Amino acid sequence: MRLRRTPKLLAALAVFVPLLSAQAPGPPAPAGAPMTAPAASGQISTVPDWRLQTSKVVTAGGDTFSQPAYDDSGWYPVPARSTVLAGLVANGKYGDVNYGTNLQRAERSEFTVPWWYRKAFTADPQPGAHTFLKLNGGIISRGEVWLNGVKVAGTDQVVGAYPTHEFDVTSLLRKGGNALAIKAMPADPQQDLSIHFIDWAQLPPDRNQGLFRDVQLTRSGAVSLRDIRADGDLPLPDLSSADVTVKADVRNNSAQSVTTEISGKVGEIPLNRMVTLAPGETRTLTFSPADTPALKIAQPQVWWPFTMGGQPMYEASLDAAVGGALSDSVETKFGIREVTSRLNQGAREFSVNGKPFLVRGGGWASDLFLRTDLRRIGDQLNLVRSMGMNTIRLEGKPENDEFYDLADQLGIMLLTGWECCSKWEDYGSFDAEDNVVAGQSAESEAKRIRNHPSMLGFMIGSDAAPGAGLEKIYLDALNRADWKLPVISSAKAFSSPQLGSPGMKMDGPYWWEPPNYWYNEQKGGAFGFASEIGPGPTIPEMEELKKFLTPEDIAKLTDYNATQYHLSPSTTFNKLSFWGTALDRRYGRPANPEALVRKAQLANYETNRAQFEAFGRDWSDSGKPATGVIYWMLNNAWPTAYWHLYDYYLDTAGSYFGAKTALRPLHVQYSYDDKSLAVVNTGLETVPGLRVEVTVFNADGTEKAKETRPVEAKANGSVRVGTLPQPAGLSTTYFTRLLLTDAAGKVLDRNVYWLSTRADTLDYGSSTWYHTPQTGYADLTGLDQLPKGSIAAHAKSTVEGDRTRTEVTLTNNAAGRQVAFFVKATVRKGAGGPEVLPTDWSDNYVTLWPGETLRLSATYRSADLGGTAPVVELSGHNVEPLVVAAPGRY
Repeated sequence: MRLRRTPKLLAALAVFVPLLSAQAPGPPAPAGAPMTAPAASGQISTVPDWRLQTSKVVTAGGDTFSQPAYDDSGWYPVPARSTVLAGLVANGKYGDVNYGTNLQRAERSEFTVPWWYRKAFTADPQPGAHTFLKLNGGIISRGEVWLNGVKVAGTDQVVGAYPTHEFDVTSLLRKGGNALAIKAMPADPQQDLSIHFIDWAQLPPDRNQGLFRDVQLTRSGAVSLRDIRADGDLPLPDLSSADVTVKADVRNNSAQSVTTEISGKVGEIPLNRMVTLAPGETRTLTFSPADTPALKIAQPQVWWPFTMGGQPMYEASLDAAVGGALSDSVETKFGIREVTSRLNQGAREFSVNGKPFLVRGGGWASDLFLRTDLRRIGDQLNLVRSMGMNTIRLEGKPENDEFYDLADQLGIMLLTGWECCSKWEDYGSFDAEDNVVAGQSAESEAKRIRNHPSMLGFMIGSDAAPGAGLEKIYLDALNRADWKLPVISSAKAFSSPQLGSPGMKMDGPYWWEPPNYWYNEQKGGAFGFASEIGPGPTIPEMEELKKFLTPEDIAKLTDYNATQYHLSPSTTFNKLSFWGTALDRRYGRPANPEALVRKAQLANYETNRAQFEAFGRDWSDSGKPATGVIYWMLNNAWPTAYWHLYDYYLDTAGSYFGAKTALRPLHVQYSYDDKSLAVVNTGLETVPGLRVEVTVFNADGTEKAKETRPVEAKANGSVRVGTLPQPAGLSTTYFTRLLLTDAAGKVLDRNVYWLSTRADTLDYGSSTWYHTPQTGYADLTGLDQLPKGSIAAHAKSTVEGDRTRTEVTLTNNAAGRQVAFFVKATVRKGAGGPEVLPTDWSDNYVTLWPGETLRLSATYRSADLGGTAPVVELSGHNVEPLVVAAPGRY
């Protein structure tokens, strides 16, 4: 059958993007953009922007503010999706809230009172037409809704961050001018089922008070269509057919019985049904192979995570007609795929389309002010896919619809659920209203995301599991939403009565650990499903630090006992503490912040690589399998120097490239526990005829051992390839280079380690929930005594649509044996200009031995060059900086 795709979707699927080109729209509508209520059935009008003001300044009520004639010219103009603080930041009230301590200029007391949102619009109501006001998410913490001087809903009804609401406002609309006013009450995540950032960043002073999702007006005739959903059932393990089912709720808005014709398509398969509804009746309509045989699709185009296959999408659409005239219409996209899960040796294991799926993902941080920047989100998801990461966990902050659309297109799996450390898990405090809001939240979110093939499951707890009563509320809500994916009791090892064991662990760490930690089958080591673990501080490069740290902040980075505002509000995580101790002991104490930043990239690279490599290797451990790992965290809500794989400004430093190395689809790697070598293959086909070449070098470049071993890469798994040679006379700090080649000698993967004859040792008996302390340290200080290296380079650029691709060829041209260690390339806006961000590099922080040549490629928006010619700047641990032009046509 033929797939129906919009041009936007076709553009996104046509190319494996390093950067999205089609999804990101232009800038948001300017404040004051005109709005008109929908004029035809099936149409939707989204509020494009608001006027915002505090109740400290305007002291009247909604009956006044929602009058069309009210003068709101003194109010703040703010974007459509805008919490109170986001709106004030957009108006420049506090300056650059990312820099230094400027965020403290927004005093908490400003947000302990209600704030008002207002929007004027025009309408032309017609007899027989019905207009509905839709809140696509709740109002934080709760709200009043007023239209044309009449209260539509009060704070007893509009409660919580996630419940959706729809109100029939047909009788309230006026021909000509109308006005909508919404009152947002103060927010407290310890008292409200809202949104909380815990210790991920400094907390937003407004606690995300206000609106963060779209408010819309929709129009239909006597019959409305709602909640269309579609899915395909595969007779696993057979993928040669699929039973597609389409459902929608059909509602009679009138006081009379009505007969409606429901017609539509799945791809090119026609759907048709006549339905008679009693006055006010809502009925769920189902199309399935039982009544529409063509919905048993032969040879369906199956959707896969990107590491396993392609991402074809189907479209389902329905129209409701009354008396031959269109009354309403709905459509949705969906993918044919099936997700299941089980406990494997007590560990949660997911399968997609019948194939076991090793989750190697990261924890997502929404913007601190809940702003929606589609281009930024697209850029981040492209960096995720380019890194090779296959899953994102959304803890307690389900994103807006566009996020899921992009994940569908890119084949990135999503694991969602509620957050910890707030009202959501203060189960003992729940009253009757909280129970209602919790159920409404689960049902609303499940309905919103259930059609997306990128969804992997829903966790109804994070650091706790609900008891029997609340668990039933959640499960009943998910059932009402036709949720068909795995439901998990908790991200921690807490069972709930019906769901049982989650098969997940949350044993830390959240702070620095050396690479060998991940291979020990204790705590957060590579066994089971680790729902959130990571090695803590992640220091960006100096150019990035200067964007958000003052000179004084940068100067005190070498004081590991100093409180760092851009770490965390938590006293557990607001100092570099033993991360700095480990850096000093392993790499040598940095003489200044510049040296600290340089050595931090080494530490970030090696431990992040080890974390993902360990779980990749032990995926095939039949006795104690590693089934999943979520790196804590993927990104930052606000600029910080910890918990990220790429920084707030989308720069990719040592942390990112360590992970990217580990996540290559066909990868050769070293094991820090038993010195074994392994090849990990995330593809679904066995790859025969491969060879592993392992070379061991002393720090001075002397080759100490070299061996070549045959290997067949196991499908969707790992295989061991002997152990690392242990020649005599190794320097205390030494290097290992691994090459994976095919039968023709082509290099498929390359991996370089800097190792020590002295081991890191750990004291598990003194572990805390966030850290296992070290008792001994690897000696990598020899890196500071490397002989001076030398590189040559040339670059060229090619324009590809709205992107530029710059290719850089690096050669170690040293006359002796000197290694060129940890060489980093950046693309600049002209000589001496700032770095172009975001840039998607094929690889970076590379190491070369004399005579070796490596080719790197970088892709970025041509417009981000700002009209300048690109220049490539190279730097390294033991090489002099080098600048080369990247000529081409721009």
